[in-house]
Amino acid sequence: MHTDESEKEFEVKYEGQVVGRYRLDLVIENKVIVELKAVERMPKIYQEQLISQLKASPYEVGLLVNFGTPKLKYMRFVRSKSP
Repeated sequence: MHTDESEKEFEVKYEGQVVGRYRLDLVIENKVIVELKAVERMPKIYQEQLISQLKASPYEVGLLVNFGTPKLKYMRFVRSKSP
């Protein structure tokens, strides 16, 4: 059974209160966030956005994929577990 979802939305909570929402490009197997871009240069804000999404979500791994250059580029991020 596939559990891939595009445009998945989830609530961001702080101290039990909803403070915002994130819409993710793609979630694979209910485990991995995949954010897709098509830009010549990857601004750092995209990396920071994915890190924030990981911190606010139940997911531990994120991929930032850029199709906007002649050679596909990607970055993998892992949410560090709290001690």
